[in-house]
Parts: sequence; C-alpha cells; structure tokens
Amino acid sequence: MSSPSGPSGPSVPPAAPGTPGTPGSDPLTRERAHLAASRSALRAMREDVQALDIKDVTANWVNAAALTHQIEERIKALADLSDTPLFFGRLDYLHSPGAEQAEGAEGERFYIGRRHVHDTDGDPMVIDWRAPVSQPFYRASKQDPQDIALRRRFGYTGGDLTAYEDEHLSDPAEAAGTSRLLQQEIERPRVGPMRDIVATIQPEQDEIVRSGLAASLCVQGGPGTGKTAVGLHRVAFLLYAHRDRLARTGTLVIGPNRSFLRYIEQVLPALGELEVRQATVDDLVAHVEVRGTDGAAAAVVKGDARMAEVLRRAVYSHVTMPTEPVVVVRGSRRWRVPAYELEELVRELLDRDIRYGAAAEALPQRIAHAVLVQMERSGEAPDDRVQDSVARNAAVKAAVKTLWPPVDPAKLVLRLLSDPDFLAAHAEGLLDEAEQKEILWSRPARSVKSAKWSAADAVLIDEATDLVRRTHSLGHVVLDEAQDLSPMQYRAVGRRCTTGSATVLGDLAQGTTPWATRSWQEALTHLGKPEALVEELTAGFRVPTDVIGYASRLLPHIAPGLTPVASVRENPGTFEIRRATGDADVLAACRDALAHEGSTGLIAADTRVPALTEALDAAGLPYLSPGEETTPDVRLTLVPASLAKGLEYDYVVLDEPTAIVDAEPDDRTGLRRLYVCLTRAVSGLTITHATELPPQLG
Repeated sequence: MSSPSGPSGPSVPPAAPGTPGTPGSDPLTRERAHLAASRSALRAMREDVQALDIKDVTANWVNAAALTHQIEERIKALADLSDTPLFFGRLDYLHSPGAEQAEGAEGERFYIGRRHVHDTDGDPMVIDWRAPVSQPFYRASKQDPQDIALRRRFGYTGGDLTAYEDEHLSDPAEAAGTSRLLQQEIERPRVGPMRDIVATIQPEQDEIVRSGLAASLCVQGGPGTGKTAVGLHRVAFLLYAHRDRLARTGTLVIGPNRSFLRYIEQVLPALGELEVRQATVDDLVAHVEVRGTDGAAAAVVKGDARMAEVLRRAVYSHVTMPTEPVVVVRGSRRWRVPAYELEELVRELLDRDIRYGAAAEALPQRIAHAVLVQMERSGEAPDDRVQDSVARNAAVKAAVKTLWPPVDPAKLVLRLLSDPDFLAAHAEGLLDEAEQKEILWSRPARSVKSAKWSAADAVLIDEATDLVRRTHSLGHVVLDEAQDLSPMQYRAVGRRCTTGSATVLGDLAQGTTPWATRSWQEALTHLGKPEALVEELTAGFRVPTDVIGYASRLLPHIAPGLTPVASVRENPGTFEIRRATGDADVLAACRDALAHEGSTGLIAADTRVPALTEALDAAGLPYLSPGEETTPDVRLTLVPASLAKGLEYDYVVLDEPTAIVDAEPDDRTGLRRLYVCLTRAVSGLTITHATELPPQLG
C-alpha cells in the first residue's frame, strides 16, 4: 500500500473515457482536475433542473404544486457542499463489470462518491456509493479482490483534495496493510453534528447496510462500533434501491430524545435524502399532552406487555349481547331481526378478532344483510342501495350503539387508571393487587384534558387506539437506542411497521431504564419481528483503546456474557483520572481539553449540572446544551448524564462517576449509565472525582 501523499509505485493506468487530465500530468493533478470537472458537471445538472419549465406539462394546480415540490427537493439534493468531498475513492476494475471482456482490453475506472454525477453526454463522472458497482470499494480485499486492480482513497483538507493512497489488490507482491487515510478519517476531530461515514464503511458494516428491504435486522453494537451510522446509511441505501416503493410507504428514524435527533439530523441530507422523518417514541404516541411523571415501579407495570391484554379486555368489555330484536320499518312493512340472530352476528365479529372500530362499522351492514335475506324470501329483489339504506336506518343505528358502542381510547385509559373496580375486572389473572394499586392514580382526574398524563400513559392510549382502529404502517423503520424501550413501547413502534421491515439498533450494556431490554429475542417478539436476524458489531472505530478498556471493566457487572468492544484504532487516545477538590479543578480539566482541536463534552450527574452551570458562568467559559451545534468559538457542551446516550465528543471530562451511579434507582442501572458516559469520548477522556470511584472500576 502506498503512502497517502504522492504517486504510488506502479504508474496510473491510462485515463478512462471522461477522465480529465493529460498522460503527462502527475496523478494528484489529474485527480484534482477530475474533481473540478465533476463539480462543474454537478452545477450543470443543478442548473438543468432549475431551468425546467412546467407550466405546459401540468393539468391543474395540484399537479403543478406536487411537481414544483419535487423539483425543489431535487435542486436541494444536487447542492454542492464545498466542505464535503464530492468523491472519496476510486476503483479500477480489471474488466468491465457485467460485460464480456475482449482479450487484452482494460477494465473501467469509477470514482465513488456521495451522489451520482454525469457529464453533458450522460457519462458518469462520480458513481453513487450505493450502486452495485461501488460495493467492492467496501468489501474487496487481497484475499477477495472482486476483480479490482486498484482501490484509491482520497484525503481532503477542507474541500481541497490533498492526498491519495493506493491498494493494488490484484498484485500478490504488495502486502496488505492498514489505510492511514482511513484511520485519519475515522479519528478526525469533529465539531458540530454527526457526519456520514460513506468513506469509512467497513465490510461487516456494509453487509448490514446493503441488506434487503424485506428482512428486519437487529444490530447489537457496543460504543464506537458505528451502529447508529450503519442504521442511517441502511436507510439511505434502501431509498436508493427501493425508492418508488418507499416513496409510497414512507420511512422513519426513531431516536431516544430530541437532542439525539438534532445530533444525527444532517447525516441523511448530506447523502441527498431529504424526505426521511425523524421522531421519538413520545412523538409517535402524542395523543394527549404529557404533564406528569411516573415512579419507577408504576412505569415498569405500565410498560409491561401484560397491559396490552388488560386494554384489550377493557375495550371489548363494551360489547353487550342483545336482549331485544331489531325492527326495521320500510314503507308499510316491518322486518324483524330476532335477538338470537343478532347475538350470532355479534359473536361472529368477536371471533374474527378484527379491530373494534372496524367491527362496529361492519355490524350495521350485517344486520342490514339479515333484513335483505328476509326481503328476498318474501319475493322482493333488493339491491346494494337498499342494504345501505337499511344499515342507516334509525333502529339499526340505535341497536349498534347499544351492542357495540363507540370507545374513546383516552377515556378508556382514564377509567382504567381511576376506577379500581374497572381495573380489577380486566386485570384479573394478569396483574396482582399490588401492581394494580401501583398504577392507580391517587387523585383520579375528572376529564382527559385535566389529567396529568405520563409518557407511559400515552403509550397505553396508543395501544388502545390501535385496538379501535389500525395504525398506519410504514415501509421501513429504524429504531435506535432500542435497549431502553419497554415492551409496550416496542409494540407501539412495531405497529408502525407491521407491513414493512425494521432495523433495530442498540447495546444491551447501555440499557439505563428500569425496564431495559434483557434480550434482543424478547424485544423483537414485542416488536412483532421475532424472525429478525441479530447481527453483532464488536470492532470499535471511534472510542480509544484505553477508554474502552477501562469502561469494559463494568461489563461483568452490567451485561455478563456480552462481547467487549475491541478498539481497532491505531491512535490509543488519551486517558487520565484526576483528583478534584472543587469545581475549579473540573473547569481546569475542561480548559485542558479545549486546548485540543475538536469538541469537548463535560458530562455530569443531573444533580451536579446546576452547580457546574453556575461555575461555568462565573468563569466566563461559554458552553452549549446537548444537541446544539458547536462552533469554532464555542466547543464545550454541558451534558447531563441522562442525555449522554448516543452523543460523541472528541474530548470528554467526566465529573464524579459515583454521583452518576448514585443518581439511579439501583446499582445495576447506575453502572450502565456510567458505562454510557465513559464511552462518549473519541480522542480523550479525563475523569475528575472528589469522592471515591465505584469499586467496579477497580
């Protein structure tokens, strides 16, 4: 492998059609020329779209508005980001992919980038990283060259191409080695939100990214293994491979909180994907305003999968069996449907186990059909219009309202949490008396609007809503930091992809809720995807060796049997433990971290945040809140431990580990929270403590 600077050993092959430069120019000059030509071609593509005139091709204003929106989105997708490399690699094939090769003929050359770029003749200048022809860039090796003669990686400073590095995969004389450009890109300091990883995707990650749409996947990955990036790039790949289908059915990325979503929100737009919705689980179930909180014990019971059956019983308890016939008067005739026949209709709908609302809509038609049968027997010839008319008859509507009355999901949950007898009747054999007492409100609310709903209550309402009417299903859902979801939350997410697939991302060792996931198979069953394949990522690309080694001391106590992350970074990073006598020492550690390039996170127990806020303000040290974008002037973020999950900083100052553990309801949860906080650093970690460190770190 050549060094990431000047020309490599063998000469560069003759330029393929469309490749700029002259045979006598040096390789770096030729590559810069191709970059300039590609940027020019991208500008021309954008100008062509901007020049489109649609006034004579749309039939009405609705079509015009839709087409205008599509054009605007296309213009955005073709934006040339000056600080983002247009291409990051090159593949020189031994033979032309997918074509018969004449003897002695040379293969083609492809530049791999974030989006497709073509010249005025339609010939490709940059190939989308998701295209099949780009796959060997990520998977080819000396052992399996995949018909690749040369793989070239490019190094950039800002938006300028400054270096390249070659691998001659078909040359047995050249030894395999580690790409320095690849290592530099992985370890490059970051300021601002999460970046895409298209230039550094590893073979095991690429296999997950390019998995088919039909299959659901669960990715277990420790800190720094890139599971979040893999999930986002999988969305981008699926949109490329199945764009028409997913344009109809939709895609959704679900994160643990708004700070996390702000952190990742630029990844997909940077890849040209602008239509993917991002939300939290709380956003999905926002049927009521959440103004209250639950204690841990109550939240555990409300999040238990048994509550689904309690709700189902409560919903269908509204169905009553008839005791009176239905008499329909039409003109001078009266048609009577006896009570026993009505009961048969009701029981048939119950046996079909269709949604409550759908059954309520079907029952009047069933009753009307029974009337039409009588009409036909008497010699009449009614049609569908007569049946619809009978279904709307006042007597039929009154009977349906009695037999199958409307159910308001929020009012139903309100009654369950307020009425001990109602709860006991439907929780019998499912929840014991102590559990029922735990979830009952001490002060029952009088109405849905006045109730102080908790986040767990909103999930119950969502479950009840789905029992009444079907939840809209999407084509693909990505669920990140899934280990912290309750079974009922898994069910809520699963309802959004019943007819689609899911990518579940998480780490069992980072579960920090009292109801944290115990096994992925159990979680996938609650999600409705028990057949999903579980993949494990164990190679750590972001967290330094010394840091992940120290944090892994907690694994036997928080996730026995889980494979520790093995850092594959050449740079071991920095790691230091400092005794602190006060907040001034913590701020001194922050200043030392800020002396380096990149972002710095000061992570502390939530109870410590007010004191540290006051200290930072008094010292005149500017800082941000989690999710806010860092700038060259403000690179310090004060992070409560409860919001640290999923975030990364080049340097982390971790304040008082014992306080982080003690803030949680039990040691196991506290140690998991500490594990999360310890593994947020990309380049260096400094631990400051006045009290003794948790013994599990000894």
